[in-house]
Amino acid sequence: MKKYLHVAVGVIENDSGQILIAKRSASAHQGGLWEFPGGKVDTGENCLQALSRELHEELAIQVEKSEPLIQIRHDYIDKSVLLDVHKVTRFSGDPKGNEGQPILWVNPELLSQYAFPAANQPIIQAIMLPRLSAITGAFQSLNDFTEKFFRLASCNHRMVQLRIENFSVEKHNEYLSIAKEVCGKDIQLQINTSVNEFLKIDPDGTSGLHLNSRNLMYLESRPVDKNILLGASCHSVEELKQAEKIQADYVYLSPVNPTESHPNAEVLGWKNFQELIERINIPVYALGGMRETDLTSAIQSGAQGIASIRAWW
Repeated sequence: MKKYLHVAVGVIENDSGQILIAKRSASAHQGGLWEFPGGKVDTGENCLQALSRELHEELAIQVEKSEPLIQIRHDYIDKSVLLDVHKVTRFSGDPKGNEGQPILWVNPELLSQYAFPAANQPIIQAIMLPRLSAITGAFQSLNDFTEKFFRLASCNHRMVQLRIENFSVEKHNEYLSIAKEVCGKDIQLQINTSVNEFLKIDPDGTSGLHLNSRNLMYLESRPVDKNILLGASCHSVEELKQAEKIQADYVYLSPVNPTESHPNAEVLGWKNFQELIERINIPVYALGGMRETDLTSAIQSGAQGIASIRAWW
């Protein structure tokens, strides 16, 4: 069995929503690059104990509140690391480079402008994604869709998936126009469709592509540019690995709980869900029978958050 160096990592957020990054010394592994602070989990420590110790030593702060964000397993040429990443949402003390390292507070959307170790790239994606992802459901007419979509957007979701069976630009352009207008620049709109249909949509730099599992498995590589948010729906480890292969930015994994839309489907449960997502380095949303009350269980199981139709539509 491969041996991983277990590292506790802190994504530290201030009251303005900025994220703290620090620069590694030139003599360190991956020296000269920026990083999210943290360090090795010592024998006899758990992750949270190591994180608190490391952030006190490195930055002179005390962790008061944190939650899991993502776990990443990465193989460098000279070592393999397991990054156990927690988002620190409350701390005391004024952060400073206790070891002489430069530190910066950075707006999340600007993190991609800094040079990080390769293992840190999924962390940036996880930071950018919200905890809740809403999905559109059934509707009776264009007016019914419009009313429901406005109500959905008013719930302050930062990501909404437009999911219409057999979506095509020709047939559903009015629905797409309404969704794009309502979402604007504040809500990330993901369009559930094939690659060919997505490429027919007028590019606006804001809408992303969400693939169902069938369209996902046909692909050999990432089908859209990196500036377009790419998601996929998965139900097995094979599909999760395929999503990782094509460099998807996030995935839905389902069904976690029993769901009315697929009453005979075999559910994963939280234990199997957690075991599956540990196989990939992509943010994963739990889907299937989700309610907002499931968010804590999802986060503690390693999920980015939850996705749902019925909870909000």
